[in-house]
Amino acid sequence: MKNYFLYMITIKDIAKEANVSEGTVDRVIHSRGGVSKKTEAKIKKILEFHNFSVNPVASALAMKNKHFIAALIPKHNDSDLFWQSPYLGILKGASDVKSFGVQVTNFTFNQYDPDSYLNTFHKLLESKPTAVIMVPNFSKETKQIVAKLETLNIPYLFLNIDIDGFNNIAFVGQDSFMAGYISGKLMNLSIPKPSTYLIIQARHNITKNNAVSNRINGFNDYFLKNKINSKTQTLKIDNLNSFSETKEKINLYLKQHPEIEGIFVPASRIYIVVDCIDVAYLEKLKLIGFDNTPQNIECLKNDSISFLISQKPFDQGYESVRIMTDYLTLKKRIPNNKIHLPIDILIKENVDYNERN
Repeated sequence: MKNYFLYMITIKDIAKEANVSEGTVDRVIHSRGGVSKKTEAKIKKILEFHNFSVNPVASALAMKNKHFIAALIPKHNDSDLFWQSPYLGILKGASDVKSFGVQVTNFTFNQYDPDSYLNTFHKLLESKPTAVIMVPNFSKETKQIVAKLETLNIPYLFLNIDIDGFNNIAFVGQDSFMAGYISGKLMNLSIPKPSTYLIIQARHNITKNNAVSNRINGFNDYFLKNKINSKTQTLKIDNLNSFSETKEKINLYLKQHPEIEGIFVPASRIYIVVDCIDVAYLEKLKLIGFDNTPQNIECLKNDSISFLISQKPFDQGYESVRIMTDYLTLKKRIPNNKIHLPIDILIKENVDYNERN
């Protein structure tokens, strides 16, 4: 499989490393003069080290073509930082594709509000995009958005959440079913006997997020396929942001079901679940969740969480921009329309080594 994760050095990166302006680097590259011999030698040494060369195809495309990619993604905030990483990945991708005549802009919406999703899309359309990168957060509204894009002949790519039945040029994200399956295997390795596990799911994820439901299916499938006589139960939480209500509901459930030995949270805010569980219960449970947000990592390091599954969210954003740029400028398509990123298993001993751009 082709490696889509090669880092592309830019003039901006060279300028930063040399501690000079981008214009100075450009003058050295094109031998325009006006740069001291000492600075020129320094820049050339850096260029040589990175094996930098001007891409004539990219330069020609930048002169002839102007493309505008609009990204429709959820907002991030201090209590839910997951979407910050794809956002930053898109920004990095935008910087790297400027030389191809491609401009990228983020349009962010409230991930819990379908009206915000649609309204932000309408604002996005006003910018007259050449192509759209989107997180298909709500199924019903996604059908409306896609119908409009296809009417306007605007190509689109799905980021993070994979929904079948559409004509998106690609999906970039995790194989969510396999991530859930791996989570089941990790739980079984942690508790190597038939046990009872609790799946905690926020209600807003039940109908909107295909990735979450696929993870749950994968988790359950591990035990079925391997004929392990473990059982799963599901606790649905109305609003994870309501701490007192969530705390009361989780601890009451654990009190009523003392047979539970592990908890699987198939979304990014497992730290809230950890904060809600009474210490007496927490010490006896194995917890597995998703995403290396700062709050989750803190729980991993203090042994409240046994494993985190990383989705490589920065790379999701970055690769989406690169793939869409290749499609716009070179008409290049992904053979099977899916780019599945590595499924990283994080424990407290390796989390500091995991790349968090």
